[in-house]
Amino acid sequence: MPNITVWTKQHESVLETLERCGRYTARREFVKYDLGEEHAPLVLEVYDWLVQHLPPSPPRPEDAELPVWVSFERSATMLKSPGTVILELSVDPGLVTGINIAKWGAMLNYSYLPESERDAREHRRLLEDYGVSDARAFMTPFYPQIKRGILSSWPRLFDDSVSLGSDAQYGLLWEVRKSWLVRVIQ
Repeated sequence: MPNITVWTKQHESVLETLERCGRYTARREFVKYDLGEEHAPLVLEVYDWLVQHLPPSPPRPEDAELPVWVSFERSATMLKSPGTVILELSVDPGLVTGINIAKWGAMLNYSYLPESERDAREHRRLLEDYGVSDARAFMTPFYPQIKRGILSSWPRLFDDSVSLGSDAQYGLLWEVRKSWLVRVIQ
């Protein structure tokens, strides 16, 4: 199967790492640097779940702590900002894991991923009965059964039959190799 083109917005230090080492893998410390000590733990909890539940293929290199996000369309790539570059890559499609954008966004908000409209109504009713939101139930120790329900819904991230209204996807790579680099947009 021919390679596909993907794009990723990265800090300019990633390009320096590619030039120096020939490859780049993402680490937890980069999320802490990017989001700050206060906000990083909120995102890392969801990333930890993702890393533990990603399909085993393609295999994860030992030094890759987190995946690298890529866009399948240039127009869907995050806008360039000071200190960043857009890397255009040509990669084997078997190395990319597709992730539904709407579902991932819901997970970052600690939300339940319903399997159907009926399931969504039942979950909303449960939250109303307790007078709580998904985020509050997830982030506090007072609603462990609701948090368990939210977590048990997250494997639907990988179920294409479950939709939150959009099939748009980002992709994940475990590493970026210099040999994949087609163009740097600075």
